[in-house]
Amino acid sequence: MRSYEVKNRTNTEDIKSLRLVTAIKTPYLPDGRFDLEAYDALVNMQIEHGAEGVIVGGTTGEGQLMSWDEHIMLIGHTVNCFGASIKVIGNTGSNSTQEAIHATEQGFAVGMHAALHINPYYGKTSLEGMISHFESVLPMGPTIIYNVPSRTGQDIPPLVIQSVARSPNLAGVKECVGNDRIEQYTSDGIIVWSGNDDQCHDSRWDYGATGVISVTSNLVPGLIRELMFCGKNPLLNSRLLPLIEWLFHEPNPIGLNTALAQLGVVRPVFRLPYVPLPLAKRVEFVNIVKILGRENFVGEKDVQVLDDDDFILIGRY
Repeated sequence: MRSYEVKNRTNTEDIKSLRLVTAIKTPYLPDGRFDLEAYDALVNMQIEHGAEGVIVGGTTGEGQLMSWDEHIMLIGHTVNCFGASIKVIGNTGSNSTQEAIHATEQGFAVGMHAALHINPYYGKTSLEGMISHFESVLPMGPTIIYNVPSRTGQDIPPLVIQSVARSPNLAGVKECVGNDRIEQYTSDGIIVWSGNDDQCHDSRWDYGATGVISVTSNLVPGLIRELMFCGKNPLLNSRLLPLIEWLFHEPNPIGLNTALAQLGVVRPVFRLPYVPLPLAKRVEFVNIVKILGRENFVGEKDVQVLDDDDFILIGRY
């Protein structure tokens, strides 16, 4: 019989109250290993600008390109360095239930405050199988379920969420289907975070979302915090939309990786299969920074247009 006794003692209600959670980027050294110095600086910038949580090793953090040893190490490192200042949510989801169980046990053992779980992808499963998958990991601790059909190929319908919502450990749902789904959940008393930065303002103020789990906040955490904390602000939202559109021109995290490198806060190192945005888009980013104001972005170096030869692409790491 498995024991769910873990170091984590975070109350699920503490996770439910988070309004700004950043899906944090994982920076690399030229040999492809984690650049923990740059990573720590990134997390510190999030804390300083008011983010309340970080997703470690999510899609944005390239958990899909990590070994599980790397993954759990980074969760533990984040807890040990920053766990007193920010909630650490480890992405321990998998398309294999056995793998998800094992990774979640390890994540809570190293002290993460909550787990992020996706539905089984590629192989997919039935609705009953999806429910059983989530019920296998929910007893371990506070859990956010992540619905992003564009990546998994399968929607998590409300029937599944309503079924597993009986667990006291379900903190809520990161929802990417849209605001109608968000409104449906909030009317049922289920906590929801917008998973779409371009919709998060309206999700928060018009459809009942608690907040956002954001990619853009890696770059402009203070502005995204203002968007989530300070009431309706359609003007700020419209100012941010060109940046958000630029970020998602190619699949995430390609744009974010390119942007952070040009801001000088991470080395221009990419683990394949990700490659930087082309030169024209890199020039466009510099112009976006100038319009929004360099002071609103993370880091202190001048933004620059990097040449193709400045980037290091690594296939073995």
